[in-house]
Amino acid sequence: MSVTVDITGLPLERVSVVPSPLAELGMALHALSGPAHHPELRAWATAVSSRLEPCLADRLCEADFLWRSTFSDVFAPFAGLPGGRALPGATLAEELDQLDELTDEQFVNAALEFTCQLRYDVQEPGPLDDPELRRRSLELAAARGAVQERFTRRLLTDPPSVRAWFRRLMLDCDEAFFADTWARVQPQLAADARHKTELLRRKGLGEALTSLSGAVSLDEEAGLVTVDKLLVGHTTTGDGGLVLVPTSLGWPHVMVLHRYGWQVSIMYPASGPRPQAPSVEQLTRRLDALAHPVRMRLCRHLARAPHTTSELADAHGMSAPEISRHLTVLKKAGLITDCRRGRYVQHQLDLSAVARLGSDFIEGVLR
Repeated sequence: MSVTVDITGLPLERVSVVPSPLAELGMALHALSGPAHHPELRAWATAVSSRLEPCLADRLCEADFLWRSTFSDVFAPFAGLPGGRALPGATLAEELDQLDELTDEQFVNAALEFTCQLRYDVQEPGPLDDPELRRRSLELAAARGAVQERFTRRLLTDPPSVRAWFRRLMLDCDEAFFADTWARVQPQLAADARHKTELLRRKGLGEALTSLSGAVSLDEEAGLVTVDKLLVGHTTTGDGGLVLVPTSLGWPHVMVLHRYGWQVSIMYPASGPRPQAPSVEQLTRRLDALAHPVRMRLCRHLARAPHTTSELADAHGMSAPEISRHLTVLKKAGLITDCRRGRYVQHQLDLSAVARLGSDFIEGVLR
């Protein structure tokens, strides 16, 4: 499963690496509302939450579905501007001005995407124009809770007032905590953007995309960018550009904005000393490998000390070829290592790989 982007005919000068204050604010709100997603930010989240005024905290709860479990496109308004060539603003105020330039239909569809299961990568009427879709949107919002139903009803009834409310909320967040956070992370994001831009100029798009994350790859011959995700989607850059947005608060997320009619954007974790999550395919292979009871017993054996195939066969009452087949599965999954000792090959469990399986699963699902 993956999201693919057709970049046929895309010149390098239309590929930009630009930090986004509004997108980073969105990631900050996500980390605050779901600290379990980002344990490395727990201390920061606790400190910020403890300082929030109760009134602001209550207002954040009114629309936290825009950032709690996923990430709404309202935090990337540059992508929805006409022409498909706009870039994120240098300041939060500039990006909120870009948000004001979106039509009511664009804002509503982006805000209700997750609440109401609106189609994402095809052109179709929105709930402002289609009475049946409006009814269905309210029905789905009600199923998700009273808070989402109230927000959806307000948004469909009076989009301008909700948009003004959202802008005021973002500015109040900036005053309460985000201005300090942005001052701290902006130099890192700017440095990462400069590095990726230089890599793009010197080594080409393939090298630049690979440096974003192991989840991103480029098939130059096919003109296709693939982002490893637990969903399926497809879009094209067409006559627009491709914007790469670094985040210091969003790891391990790699997000692809591929909304119909919007400029394509990839948000990626800025460079840092972080482990690389496996691909969805590799993660599936590891879980399948450990699902077999014989291989689980082998892992318990190999966790204690290295053993040869013959030793394992004797210990488990199986033939050497049977043990070899199970070891091959574990090795392909990256769970065991081999070491030659004279005429013998010893196998041992890679404890670091097994220890990371829990967090790898979370990272794979959230990516």
